[in-house]
Amino acid sequence: MAADPTLRVLMTADTVGGVWTHALELARALGARGVRVDLATMGAPLSAAQRDAVARIPDIALHESDHRLEWMDEPWQDIGEAGAWLLRLEATLRPDVVHLNQFAFGALPFVAPTLLVAHSCVLSWWRAVHGEDAPAAWDRYRRAVRDGLAGASLVGAPSQAMLAALHEHHGHRGAGLVLPNGRSARDFAPGPKDRVILAAGRLWDAAKNLTALEAIAPRLPWPVCVAGASRAPGGSVRTTRNVELLGELSPDALAHQLARASIFAAPARYEPFGQTALEAALAGCALVLGDIASLREVWGPDALYAAPDDHDALHACIARLIGDVSLRRALAAKARARALRLSPERMADAYLSAYRRIAPRTASRTDGPATSRETTCAS
Repeated sequence: MAADPTLRVLMTADTVGGVWTHALELARALGARGVRVDLATMGAPLSAAQRDAVARIPDIALHESDHRLEWMDEPWQDIGEAGAWLLRLEATLRPDVVHLNQFAFGALPFVAPTLLVAHSCVLSWWRAVHGEDAPAAWDRYRRAVRDGLAGASLVGAPSQAMLAALHEHHGHRGAGLVLPNGRSARDFAPGPKDRVILAAGRLWDAAKNLTALEAIAPRLPWPVCVAGASRAPGGSVRTTRNVELLGELSPDALAHQLARASIFAAPARYEPFGQTALEAALAGCALVLGDIASLREVWGPDALYAAPDDHDALHACIARLIGDVSLRRALAAKARARALRLSPERMADAYLSAYRRIAPRTASRTDGPATSRETTCAS
């Protein structure tokens, strides 16, 4: 009998956000299942560190571009060119599945079935950050997202909260899959803990709510350290006050900072999953998070929560953990136990289940239980 050919997936990824880390972790875990991933990048040229990270993953082929992303300023010519490029890649590579981590490309006439995964969206971000609907300037984005969702074979998201946002803001009423992110515990081992509070993320993104930490830092007995990029893609720079700025760190350097931090604070206004919180939990940090539906969904009772605008509540949560070492250690242990269940292996099994659903002929080329959770994105 002839050997069964390897399952091949064409996956898109941007290079300027958390989707990049997610895509590499997933590609590595899929490779361990015998899946060949062709990674099509966009958003910005790869850095040397990003290129090195790809080179360490077996069974992955890199296809680079620097096309702007759909949430960037005036991206539509780039989106059109990127779409044509992806169609050419599909014609050459002949993948079994096209896995899209952006919205607009779901409307393209791919031959292979498409899984579109919604990691975030401008409209739900805008509502969370500004408390109102995005203005008419985003109408073309609205149309592109709606058309992409309608054109995809299947839609997924890392949390039920994000699927609900697709229904609320884009009218998506089809079935969707909850596909939680995963992270390798090997990369985020706990270390000896210092009296440090750590925050991490894109500092220029108002959704991360760095302002709340800056407001309370002078009242805390421990220093607040912040890691992340301060320069936005458009060139503006976010300055900081009252916190120690660590800058944009390599994955290894961030893992080192997480290993030594006792508390990880992410008072987010908007966070469809919270990749860095997962890394912090694996590194043994107690979590203080923004009290929003997605973070409650992921972390349940294993974190403390404060409403994004309630600076006093945020201060109280962090001060409580500083003052109660038993509680701090207990919450860190519970968060780590939960994080260990969000493994790359479980993530890969869930994605393979999604691929099999839209391309049943791939089932004989993969193994592992189906661990995705289906939901209907409609009221």
